[in-house]
Amino acid sequence: MVEDFAHISERNLAAIFDYYNIDWQYEPTTFVLDARSDGSLVSAFSPDFYLPQFDLYVELTTLQQRHVTKKNKKLRQLKSRYPEVNAKILYLRDYLKLIDTHEALVPGLIVDMADQAAA
Repeated sequence: MVEDFAHISERNLAAIFDYYNIDWQYEPTTFVLDARSDGSLVSAFSPDFYLPQFDLYVELTTLQQRHVTKKNKKLRQLKSRYPEVNAKILYLRDYLKLIDTHEALVPGLIVDMADQAAA
C-alpha cells in the first residue's frame, strides 16, 4: 500500500507491518478531544496507524521529550473520552529496537539515524 507518510519512521513501521501481513490504515480516524460549546474544535488526536486485526491504534513518536509529553497527554485524554478505544504509543526506544531487529529482514527499511529523529 502506497501512502504519503509524514515521516520515514512511519513508512518503516508500515513496512514492518507489511512484512508480518498485518493490515493497517494510516491516520484513518481523528478523535475530538476537546470542543467549545458551539462545537468548534479545540484539540484532536489522529493516531498514526489503526490495526484492524487487533482493534488497536498506534501512535509512533521519535520526537524530543517535550513533544512526547504532549502526545502522552493526548493519549490520556483519548482514553478518558473514548474508553472503548485501544491505543498505544511506540516510543523512540521501541522503534529503534524494531529497526535493529528487522533491518536485515524487511526490504527497503531506511535506517539512517539522521532521518529517524523527527517523527
